[in-house]
Amino acid sequence: MNILLINHYAGSVSHGMEFRPYYLAREWVRQGHRVRIVAASHAHVRTRQPSAESVHSGDTIDGIEYQWLPTPAYSGNSSARAINIFTFAGKLLAASKRLARDFKPDLVIASSTHPFDIYGARRIARLAGARLIFEIHDLWPLSPIEIGGMSPYHPFILAIGAAEQRALKDADGIISILPLTKEYLVHRGMAPEKFAHVPNGIDVSEWEGPQQPLPAAHVETLEQLKSQGKCLIGYAGAHGIANQLSNVLEAASRSEDPQVHFVLVGHGPDKPGLVAERDRLGLTNVTFLDPVPKTAIPSLLSRFDLLYFAMKKEKLYRFGISLNKLMDYMMAGKPIIQAVVAGNDPVRDAGCGMTIPPEDPQALLDAIRFLKELDRRKADAMGLQGRAYALAHHDYRVLAKQFLNAAVGTRRSDAGTSR
Repeated sequence: MNILLINHYAGSVSHGMEFRPYYLAREWVRQGHRVRIVAASHAHVRTRQPSAESVHSGDTIDGIEYQWLPTPAYSGNSSARAINIFTFAGKLLAASKRLARDFKPDLVIASSTHPFDIYGARRIARLAGARLIFEIHDLWPLSPIEIGGMSPYHPFILAIGAAEQRALKDADGIISILPLTKEYLVHRGMAPEKFAHVPNGIDVSEWEGPQQPLPAAHVETLEQLKSQGKCLIGYAGAHGIANQLSNVLEAASRSEDPQVHFVLVGHGPDKPGLVAERDRLGLTNVTFLDPVPKTAIPSLLSRFDLLYFAMKKEKLYRFGISLNKLMDYMMAGKPIIQAVVAGNDPVRDAGCGMTIPPEDPQALLDAIRFLKELDRRKADAMGLQGRAYALAHHDYRVLAKQFLNAAVGTRRSDAGTSR
C-alpha cells in the first residue's frame, strides 16, 4: 500500500521533533508499505531544518520518503508563523495533482498540527481514489481560544474552524491522539462511527541494548549528588510556562529534607528566569543541566530516584493527555509524580506513581516524602508497572498496526462524497 502522510511539522531522528510521523512511517515501511511524508521545510519544533529549494526537495530516511515544501522561517507565535502555515497549505494544494499522479497513494493522512492541510489532502485523495484520514493532535479552533485567549470571531479562528469542520465531514476516518474527544467531535459534525483513538508511543529499541552515554559534565554532576546521599527528583523537557517549573522552585524553598534535590534538564524560554530565581533565593537543592540527545534520555532517567512533570491548569485537558514525556518516564521504570488535572490519568491507570494538584508546592513535597519513604520493593514494583503499561499500550510497533487497522477499517456513513 502507498501511504501519503501529510504533517506540517514532521521530523525524524536527524531533524528532531515532531517524532510521531517518523515512528509510525518507519513501522509501516517495515511492514512492506511505501510511505512518503510531506512536511514544511521550516518548523519551530525541529532542531535541524532540512534543505528545500523546491517542492520536489526531499530525503530518504530509514526507507521513508520525505518531501519538503519550502516555507518561510519564523519564531514564536508571530504573524510569520501564520504565513508559514498558509504557505505550506497553499503549496500542498498546488502540488496535489502531481502527488496524486506520481505517488498514487492508497491512503492519504492529513495529520492535523493544524487543519488547513485538509484541502490539499482531500484533493489528493479524490484524484487518486484513496482513503482519507484526518489525524487530530490538537483541537482547532478550541486550543487557541482556550489556551491562547483568541476571540472565537477572529478571522484566523473562523478560518481554522471551517477547515476542521471540513475535515470532520470529508474524511473517511478520524484518528485522535487524545482519548476523550469523540463527543466533542460529534458535536462539531463528525459521524461517530468514524472515530478511533491511537495514542502517542515509544520506540522500544531506544530502551533496549547499549544506551548512549551522557555528557561527561552531566555524569560528574549527578554522581557527585548521589555520593552525597541525595534523593534525585528529575525533570527532563521544555522549560516553559506550561511546564510549571516555578512550582519546583517554590517546593525547593520550602523543603526541610536535606536529601531532596531537584534536577531540571532541558531548555526553553523560561529557563534563564528560573535560573535567576534559584540564585536569588539561594537554593542549593536545585540543579539545572543542559538538554541531552533523545537517544541519551534512557541513561539520564535511569540516574534519578523519582520523576516529575507538571502541566498548567487548562480546561482543554478535559479531553485527555497523551504525552511523549510520560511514555519515556514509564519506560525508565521509576516512580512518577505528575501534577496534572486531565480527563484521563495514565499514571493512576498504570499504578506507577502519584497524581497531585498542579501549582501546589506542598502537595509536591508531600508526594516526594511518601515515595521516598516507601519500601524499596514497593517503589521498584511501582516503576516496573509503569514500564509494563508503556510496553502494553504505547509500543509504536503495535500502534502502527492499530492505526492502519482503524484507517482501512473505518467506513463512511456518507460514502461517495469524498471521491
